[in-house]
Amino acid sequence: MKFAYRFSNLLGAVYRQGNLNFSQDGNAVISPVGNRVSVFDLKNNTSETLPVSTTKNITCVGLSPDRHLAIVVDEDGAALLVSLITRAVLHHFHFHKPVNSIRFSPDGRKFVVTKENVALMYHAPGKQREFNAFVLDKSYYGPYDETTCIDWTDDSKCFVVGSKDMSTWVFGAERWANLIYYSLGGHKDVIVGCFFEKDSLDLYTVSQDGTLCVWESDTELDGLVLMKSRDKPKPSRPGEEEGDEEERLEGEEGEVIRGKAEAPKGKNTKNVRYKQRSKHFFNKEGDFNNLTAAAYHKPTHILVTGFASGIFHLHELPEFNLIHSLSISDQRIASVAINSSGDWIGFGCSGMGQLLVWEWQSESYVFKQQGHFNNMASLAYSPDGQYVVTGGDDGKVKVWNTNSGLCFVTFTEHTSSITNVTFTSSGFVIVSASLDGTVRAFDLHRYRNFRTFTSPRPAQFSSLAVDKSGELVSAGAQDSFEIFLWSMQTGRLLEVLGGHEGPVSCLCFSPVQSILASASWDRTVRLWDMLDSWQVKETLSLTSDGLSVTYRPDGQELAVATLNGEISFWNPHTATQTGSVAGRHDLEMGRKETDKITAKQSAKGKSFTSLCYSADGESILAGGQSKFVCIYNIKEQMLMKKFEISCNLSFDAMEEFLDRRKMTEFGSLALVDEGAGDGEGVNISLPGVKKGDMSSRHFKPEIRVSSLRFSPTGRSWAATTTEGLLVYSLDGSMVFDPYDLDLDVTPASIRKQLRLQEWASAIVLAFRLNEKALKQEVLETVPHEQIPVICGSLPDIYVEKLLGFVAASLEKSGHLQFYMTWAQSLLMLHGQNLKNRSGSILPTLQSLQKSIQRHFDNLSKLCDFNMYNIRYAVALSKQRGVKRAAEEDERREEEEEEEKDGDDGDDGLSEEMSEASIGDAEMVL
Repeated sequence: MKFAYRFSNLLGAVYRQGNLNFSQDGNAVISPVGNRVSVFDLKNNTSETLPVSTTKNITCVGLSPDRHLAIVVDEDGAALLVSLITRAVLHHFHFHKPVNSIRFSPDGRKFVVTKENVALMYHAPGKQREFNAFVLDKSYYGPYDETTCIDWTDDSKCFVVGSKDMSTWVFGAERWANLIYYSLGGHKDVIVGCFFEKDSLDLYTVSQDGTLCVWESDTELDGLVLMKSRDKPKPSRPGEEEGDEEERLEGEEGEVIRGKAEAPKGKNTKNVRYKQRSKHFFNKEGDFNNLTAAAYHKPTHILVTGFASGIFHLHELPEFNLIHSLSISDQRIASVAINSSGDWIGFGCSGMGQLLVWEWQSESYVFKQQGHFNNMASLAYSPDGQYVVTGGDDGKVKVWNTNSGLCFVTFTEHTSSITNVTFTSSGFVIVSASLDGTVRAFDLHRYRNFRTFTSPRPAQFSSLAVDKSGELVSAGAQDSFEIFLWSMQTGRLLEVLGGHEGPVSCLCFSPVQSILASASWDRTVRLWDMLDSWQVKETLSLTSDGLSVTYRPDGQELAVATLNGEISFWNPHTATQTGSVAGRHDLEMGRKETDKITAKQSAKGKSFTSLCYSADGESILAGGQSKFVCIYNIKEQMLMKKFEISCNLSFDAMEEFLDRRKMTEFGSLALVDEGAGDGEGVNISLPGVKKGDMSSRHFKPEIRVSSLRFSPTGRSWAATTTEGLLVYSLDGSMVFDPYDLDLDVTPASIRKQLRLQEWASAIVLAFRLNEKALKQEVLETVPHEQIPVICGSLPDIYVEKLLGFVAASLEKSGHLQFYMTWAQSLLMLHGQNLKNRSGSILPTLQSLQKSIQRHFDNLSKLCDFNMYNIRYAVALSKQRGVKRAAEEDERREEEEEEEKDGDDGDDGLSEEMSEASIGDAEMVL
């Protein structure tokens, strides 16, 4: 099953560069992260990375109106057509030049791509099968400099393109007689955004100097008239005329429309005219000067603008009324997007790798995530596999949820780079070592730094280990060659272990004994006995400098990586070497652009810097300064598989040979910085230039693997790389791995046993065939009351397999009680036998514990929520009861008073009546 590991998720990075997009319902953000695309579900609070990658960093993403298709374009102009339903790549295409923006028409029939100074309109891929997915329809020329942004009218009749030459061009998607092209000026800087008004040709244009121009058209959309052309047929749409469609080749220029600075002269029809209705300025106070991103929501007429200072504004157009203004970051806002309802606004800050979603009406964050600013240095799994902690060169310690893929707490107490992080055995304490001379312990209950360990003399800690009890904390110094031991309980320094003659590169406690293993550059591994006055128990002599040391999960073997590229295996009890693997040639180093020697020669000096045993202890993962992670079988001492962690050529040392087309007599052209800096200044020093950081330099980060860890559940492993935290998971659906297969083991025979109600026989046959869907069908057919009986009659060899399947099913299935009953029956009836094989079954039990813990957390939250609601309802009913009783008493008092008043009134009335009757009698007399 080791061969079934595949990339499942990218953690530690949420945004790098490019444009953000919302899903059709507005509940998910689609964000480009390096050369991959991540989807963040804002309602369910989960993240997913699509299993597609480009050859360089992604610069723009275009989504179809129904959000079923995405066109992803990288820095070189290489494009992928991706289905967001099946997550598959449908088509490859190359635009041959960097693409600035891409936008589908609202009807989904066309899409426009802007590259250099031209806008290219393509037929959008249809629902029917096509030999050619990208068919060029028209090429629009007009701007003199690079085009920057696009917007379409609601009926897809026209589109507008902004340019760096400060002009805006309106083009007709069809051959309109009164609008072929129209050029608009009025700005003094680069156009950042251009937007049509809803169901209108009226325009808004926004430039980088903070100027908004409102343009009014004298023609409605219904007033556009098609040009009558006898000699030239109207361009065909996909599916209308198959003959014309087949004649067009991919990359052919199609129809060319060249715009000029003056308006086109029509013969019989009146041309569309624009006039500037008003002009507004954002930077009246002068506190910001660079508008970097803009987005417009047509139904609500809201314009969102982001600035280089991290401020964003909300304005209502066309009156330009300021609704909201806030600073969300101290970095440049690179991208802005608004969801379909207009409630949520997404912001991407490429400088810090931030992704924010802001609800402007309630003024609250819906989503706020940030990756590590610099490289990640280390990672560790929690004992139940629920969480991953990472430490980075930015001095931050972040904790990620493996189920959701999101960071839920960040600790910023360290003032320098983190070198190592680890969990204690309880899973609620994180310990981190840093170059700032401190080792800190963090509590995951109260999210605070409750212990800080320091050395008597300042030392930079490069390695860290915590023993199984969580009481002893050890850290190795890279400058004084000493190992420091502290007590977690008291925070006091217990001992300073000396003896190494070089920097201590790695520390590791034995999982079963109180023995500390330390690897050093002095070519030794020392085993320190924590119970016997911290004496050196054994010294293992290595052939080269020790870089990494790790114990097998059962504590019966030790693996050491050395500088000469070897991995050696040792018996820690007898201090004898049991085997070794020469892995120098498996690293396959790439050649950096500054290297003077070939990759083959430089690989001789490379080695593995991180080791990790698998959960069952049968294989070992190894990684270093390379794009490959190797997995070795220890028993056979052979390479089983190499994982290529990235194919992103934006990183250095990715290719084995330098591109000779970039080589000149003066050196490599790749070393010449041709970029425009960070978008707000220039890199080339010019006299009198005041904006832009002249010290900023363009550099390519080098691909490397800094840390590797297997999940305690055994179903996934993670690596901290230049690209981020990559998680690889077991994918059972891709592998057919039968056990004890025979001719009579077929799906038909298994279903026959089910019809005969031979439940135990059906389960055994299903696990022999080992197909997930069939195993699930058999288990869920078994009656609930028969589960304990079947569990008691199963052979021992299938109990472990069934328990593993129940643990995996429990994680995703909705049949919570049903699978919990299976787990309980298996553990109660076979507990003693399982205990005897606890070493091999430990990953399965930890996977089961992780699933149960996750359901427990979710259910406890739900129960607490319901309990609070019931308490609130009871309190409300009591309050209403008291209020009702008070109202009843008040009403009774009022009635009594009315009755009393009524009696007095009746007496007065009778007297009046008697007096009236006497008067009447007198009148009669």
